[in-house]
Formats: sequence, C-alpha cells, structure tokens
Amino acid sequence: MATVAQHMITALQVSGVSRVYGLPGDSLNGFTDAIRRSDGITWEHVRHEEAAAFAATAEAALTGRLAVCAGSCGPGNLHLINGLYDAQRTRVPVLAVAAHIPIGEIGSGYFQETHPEELFRECSVYCELISSPQSAPRVLEMAMRAAVEENGVAVVVVPGEVFQSRVSGERWSGRPVLPSRSVVRPDDPALRRAADILNTGARVTILGGAGTAGAHAQVMALAERLHSPIVHAFRGKEHLEYDNPFDVGMTGLLGYASGYKAIKEADVLLMLGTDFPYPQFYPEDAAVIQVDIRGSHLGRRTPIDLGMVGSVRDTVDALLPLLEQKTNRTHLDRSLRHYRRTRESLDALAVNDRDRTPIRPEYVAGVVNRLAADDAVFTFDVGSPTIWAARYLTMNGRRRLTGSFTHGTMACALPHAIGAQTAHRGRQVIALAGDGGLTMLFGELITLVQNGLPVKVVVFNNSSLNFVELEMKAAGVVNFGTDLSNPDFGAAARAMGIWGRRVEAPGDLEPAIVEAFAHEGPALVDVVVARQELTIPPAISAEQAKGFTIYAIRTILAGRADELLDLVTTNVARRILD
Repeated sequence: MATVAQHMITALQVSGVSRVYGLPGDSLNGFTDAIRRSDGITWEHVRHEEAAAFAATAEAALTGRLAVCAGSCGPGNLHLINGLYDAQRTRVPVLAVAAHIPIGEIGSGYFQETHPEELFRECSVYCELISSPQSAPRVLEMAMRAAVEENGVAVVVVPGEVFQSRVSGERWSGRPVLPSRSVVRPDDPALRRAADILNTGARVTILGGAGTAGAHAQVMALAERLHSPIVHAFRGKEHLEYDNPFDVGMTGLLGYASGYKAIKEADVLLMLGTDFPYPQFYPEDAAVIQVDIRGSHLGRRTPIDLGMVGSVRDTVDALLPLLEQKTNRTHLDRSLRHYRRTRESLDALAVNDRDRTPIRPEYVAGVVNRLAADDAVFTFDVGSPTIWAARYLTMNGRRRLTGSFTHGTMACALPHAIGAQTAHRGRQVIALAGDGGLTMLFGELITLVQNGLPVKVVVFNNSSLNFVELEMKAAGVVNFGTDLSNPDFGAAARAMGIWGRRVEAPGDLEPAIVEAFAHEGPALVDVVVARQELTIPPAISAEQAKGFTIYAIRTILAGRADELLDLVTTNVARRILD
C-alpha cells in the first residue's frame, strides 16, 4: 500500500500539476519523499517559503493552471502567507500544502505549534485540516476543486504522520480535477437596458481590466461600434494595449493624463472586467455600467447604474447585436489626440539625458522594453519599478506581465520570475527589481543558480525606498527611514555564480543589457538611477499639492536643502533644457 503523500502526488499529477515549490522540513518529509519517488512531479527548491508561494502565484497567473507550494509546520508554512495573499488577491488557482505538528499534540503549545487552518482562512477560498488518512482523498479533491473553480488559494493542513500513513487506493478516484468551462452572460432584459444606455450616450468610454483576457477581439469590435476610447487599468494592460486603435492609455496613480481625461469627460463609462479601486479617478456625472464575472464586485468602487454578471467575452458577444453604430467620433478623436501628446511627453523622458548621471529610470525601462524578446515575460517589484513597467513596457499580445497588482507587496519580482521561468524554460523572463524589494528576498538569487533558471534581473538602484519617499513628499513629510545602504549588486551576483554588471553611466547601459540578455544563464544588471525622479499621477489633489509644499518647507528647516536641490535639478532643470 502507498502512503497518503504518494496518493496525493498521484492526484496532483493526474490533475496536471508537474511541480511543487517549497522548502523541506521534518513535518513535510513524507510529502517530499513522495515527490522524490514520483515520476513526473519535480521539487522546486527555494530559499524562503514566501518565494515558493510567489513562484506558484506567477505560474498560475501565466498558465491559468493549478500551481502548488508547500511548507513545513509552524514557521515554515507561516512564511507562505504573504505569497498566498498575493495569489488570492490576484485570483489565481494555487494549492498550498501546509504540514502540521503531530495530531495528538495539537492544542498543547507544542514546539512550532500554530493553527494554520485559522491563519490561512482569510487568504483562501478553502482551508481545511486533514485529520486522518481516511479524510485525505475527499479534502484534497475539494481543495483542488475550490482553487480551480473559484480562481483562488486552497490550503490543506496535514499533520506529518498523516503523510506517512499507508492506505489503500480505493478511496482515491484517480480522476483529474480540472476547471469547468461555461458561458456566462447577463439575461436579455439586462442586455437591452445596457444597450439603451450605450445607444443614447454621446461620449462612451471603456475601462478594461484583467477580465478582458481572451476578449480582445470583442472589446475592439465594441469600441468600433461605439466610437469609444479604451482606457485600461494596470491588469488590463497586457490584454488591451496591443493592436488597439482606440487605446488612450492607463488611468490611476500610475497612469497617464489622457486615460484620466477620457474617463472624466465621458457621459457613459462601461467597466469591463475591472475592479479598479481608486474612486477619485471615476467620473462624477456619467452613467456607469459594470460587467464582472463576480457579482460581489459590482458597484463596490463607484455607484453604478447597471451591474451585469458575466464574462467580458460572452457578455460583449451578446451585447453587440443590440448596439447601434455611432457616427460621431468627436469624443474618440479628442481622446486619441490627447493620448498622442501624453505618450510623446512620456517617451521624451526615456532617453539618455546627455550622459548625465544618475541615469533616468525611464531610460532604463525604455531600453529594456526595446531589447526584450517579442514573447518576453516581465515581472516587477512594487514601488517605482511598477511605474516604469506600467508606462514603458509595450505589450504585443505575446508578451506577458505579472506582478503584485492588488496585494501590492514588495519583494515579488524575483520570486515571480522564478515561477515564470520554471513554467516557461525556453522563454525570456525579465525581473524589474527595486533595490529594496530585491534585498528582502536576496537569497533567491541563489535559487536561480541552483535551479538553472536563466532569469534576467534589472535592478533600479536608487539607494532608497523610492515610492515611499514619494508618498511622504505628497503627505508633506520629510523623508525619513527610507535610505538603503546597498552593495554593488553586480559584484554580489558574480559571487553567487551569476553574470553581473554594475552600470553608472548612461552610455554603458545598452551594451550591458544586450550582453545580459544574450547570456545563457541568469544575469543581473545593477543600474544606479536617479533617486529624486518624480512620478506625477494624472490628477493631483489640492491636498497633495499642499503636502508637497509643506514637504519642501520642512526639508529646508530640517537642514536638508541639498535633497530639495537634487529634486529640483532632476525634475525641473533638465526638463527645461529638454
């Protein structure tokens, strides 16, 4: 008879799982030994369980299939929690196997005791304890089913001795657990009401998010019928930005003035598969229609006139025959002209600024974008790399982009890249890392070497928690506690067996990126970039303007006028010279 762990591995394998990310531990021994004995599932060893959960998140996001991570009892599986929150909020199918202390010791304050079935409850769609070998088949199947059907995290908590218990295979069905496929759209009365609103609207703007995946053709046809500009939220970028004659850019804190303006001037806003969270960027007087596969998301960000539950693809297919062809392109053409001007002003910053140092981060992102493969996968850290990814990476329908869009956690670029590269061995994977984010999980650089992953890491090294500093400036607070004392990351990479290079001069940037991308193994380029580069949102509130003024005054009073001078030099003087 096989062990419970061996049956679990077989159940995962028939359901399409081919790898497990994790870090071994004694309570997990039965599970990892079953992987060792298996033929078809690999153990992807990382240096921190948080990285295991991040890697599984990226794999699930890029493949759409169930991904698995594992942690030993107590501190081991507790380390998974941040990455699992990321997976849950990204809404991707991840199964976490959380080993537990011996059953007879639960509740006794035993060594390394926690209560994982309680700890993981908030960041999962399913979380249960397998308390006996007999319950293992059903609990595991329900967990996998919940993960793939609800696109979320499922956690199975397994005491160490249960893994190693021997049971017959008669309770294990051997059938794959795969996601179902459905057509989901609103009923006919709701569609007719939506058509009435859209047909009478003079200035319709579309705002699309992650839910537009697989619906590019439908959204383009809709925009053509309505003569509507298309604005995307960040998670809609890879699905809507390419081959799009109606594209007017992004909105939100990371977006462009053109996207903000196209929404603010609309008399009808059509939200497609987006849970865009910032209410200040929605129109005040427009009629709002929202389409989402999850009814609980309808109207939770801004008041809506009509909410419809359905997939974007199915809903638009059903809606299009009810819509009249609009003839007035005034709103669309005005939005497109504004976008061209906005795009030109953004691209003007992504240049070598007459060999001035430090290097502009926009220039770094622009060079990476230009030299990356047509089917590259990009990951990015939360912080300033998020901004440069949003504004300067070009999607083309083959490139992919993944990050901590909703959870917004630091340290995700490198472990997300580990998952992306593990799932796509022959594809170029580029991590845009912040210096703060990289050093939080710095040990995962060794994972690249140990696992033979040719990830390319580009470090935006500004010796600071840069985005936190920007938030402080907007709030009128003198920067404090944000300095980072960094090593030469290129030299550190070389010490780990990674191709590494430090770049301080703009003229050296492109040759270094070319060489890094051509290198067969993992590579890291440490780029010293301007610390005081301002990233202005498309709409600045009176409070932010006031806060920045207060910041300037307080900075001078604190005896740090040199910081203010550096800020002015970086953002004002060289733009005047441009």
